[in-house]
This record gives sequence, C-alpha cells and structure tokens, in this order.
Amino acid sequence: MSNIPADLRYAKSHEWVRPAADGTAVVGITDYAQGSLGDITYVQLPKPGATLAAGQVFGVVESVKAASDLYAPVAGTVLEVNPALISAPETVNQSPYETGWMLKLKLADAAAPASLLDATAYGKLLG
Repeated sequence: MSNIPADLRYAKSHEWVRPAADGTAVVGITDYAQGSLGDITYVQLPKPGATLAAGQVFGVVESVKAASDLYAPVAGTVLEVNPALISAPETVNQSPYETGWMLKLKLADAAAPASLLDATAYGKLLG
C-alpha cells in the first residue's frame, strides 16, 4: 500500500502538490510513482523562471526500469528546483514527499490545487 498524505493534492499522472498560503506550491512525484519506477538514477528538471502549463511535461525521471515524463499538475512559474536531486536522485525513492520534492512554483491560480484529487480520491485511483 502506498503512502498517501492527506494534506496534499494529486494528479492522475502521479504528481503531488503541497500548496502554501502565499500562492506558492511544492511539487513532486508520489510514493506509488517512485515505487513503480524502481531505483531512480537521474532527474531532469526545468530551470527557475520557466513557465509551466497544467499538464505540460516539465522534466524526466530515469530509473533502472524506465524513463518517465513528469507532468505539471498545476500551472505556474518555477521558483526553485531541488538541488539535492542532481547529485542524489535516489532521494526521490527515499523521501518522495519531504526531501525528494522536485519544484517550487508560484501558482498561476492559487485555487488550482483544489481541482486535483484529494488523498481519498487518489487512493481509489490506485485501487
């Protein structure tokens, strides 16, 4: 059973969003996604300042099994990428919701995360 924190919102493509009161959000991939990928060996992320549309590919995560596109769950401007993932991409496997986050965004619409799945709905998606 995957870990699905109740305080996050989820995309059907297995990314999560942690919105903050200041109109920013942290984005990463779910425990289910990292588990399905296996040992992550490389993460490619956009540069700060990049503008993302909801559903747009924002990067790639490579593992011993496959390479998978990463999709922006919400629209926004990249404020920061997780520098730890350059030298230690396996951090995503070890802590997908905390130290393995991928992006910090300035949300284009602060209400957008509310349109994503809550933990209960994401759990049902996983079956």
